[in-house]
Amino acid sequence: MENYVITIARSFGSGGRVIGARLADELGIHSYENRILTLAAKYSGRDEYDFVEVDEKLRGSYLHSQLSKIQKRFTPHPKSEEFKSDDRLFEFQAHIIRELPKLENCIIVGKCADYVLKDYGRILRVYIGSPLDYSIRRVMERLDVSEEEAEHIVLKSNRYRKDYYKYYTGGRNWRDPDNYDIMLNNAELGDDNSVELIKNALHRKLNIEL
Repeated sequence: MENYVITIARSFGSGGRVIGARLADELGIHSYENRILTLAAKYSGRDEYDFVEVDEKLRGSYLHSQLSKIQKRFTPHPKSEEFKSDDRLFEFQAHIIRELPKLENCIIVGKCADYVLKDYGRILRVYIGSPLDYSIRRVMERLDVSEEEAEHIVLKSNRYRKDYYKYYTGGRNWRDPDNYDIMLNNAELGDDNSVELIKNALHRKLNIEL
């Protein structure tokens, strides 16, 4: 049977990254986010003639060993710049995302993973959002910034994510319910309930015994 994968798209400050990590711990699987980008960036700068070699190497045990060498990052990672496309970087990133479910059950946070894996059978696609005031409070606590700074970070980061998703999915709306199996308002639910609801959806959609 194919491995299963949970993809998590999230608004900044909603708690999506924390929920992904919590969910991974409870399911006994890995959660991937920044490590995918870090590894893709490492190889995307290589000369064009190296692409086939790298493409062949980023599979199986080699891919696992490379990802395991990269430290996990659980702190929020805001985007202060405007979105600028990097098609080559995304190509490597998408390759890694497509390889991971072949190797293991896993969670992939962000990176348009729901779109990259749109043809994969055993997938649960999740969106986690929250109202602006909740996101601001959460960012203030986690980054130790003022309310004004937190609002700027949330709005800027969400604009970046919207533009990023639209560009790499051919014009899709990042928050369109059609892209996901389940959408959660974490301000109303809280981390614990959101984790439980995702686990319940995983069981119901993919018949995963928990």
